[in-house]
Amino acid sequence: MAIQRINTNQRLSQVVVHGGLIYISGQVAIQNRGKSIADQTTEILGAIEKYLAETGSDKNHMLSATVWLSDMASYDEFNKVWDAWVPQGQAPSRACVEARLVFPDFNVEVAVIAAVKE
Repeated sequence: MAIQRINTNQRLSQVVVHGGLIYISGQVAIQNRGKSIADQTTEILGAIEKYLAETGSDKNHMLSATVWLSDMASYDEFNKVWDAWVPQGQAPSRACVEARLVFPDFNVEVAVIAAVKE
């Protein structure tokens, strides 16, 4: 079974598709870097949705999400955007932890695993 890699460089692939699963690397807000958690989260979820569509899937097929927040005080603000974005009754399993991200003006990062639509 072939492995499909999308937006690949020497260090990582933004997306890998294999065995009916889609692995989306941790996404950060490039355009909204340094802005509010809500702005950064909106950009990140838009990128995830784009990658899901590009690989034959959608938000209804997310299996797992890992969320890193630079400060857990942002948890409620993140969840407000997340809850509005995830389809009702289709929430993936999820872990959310506090972590120091690669640059101080990145305040949230999200990685997703999803199933390819059949």
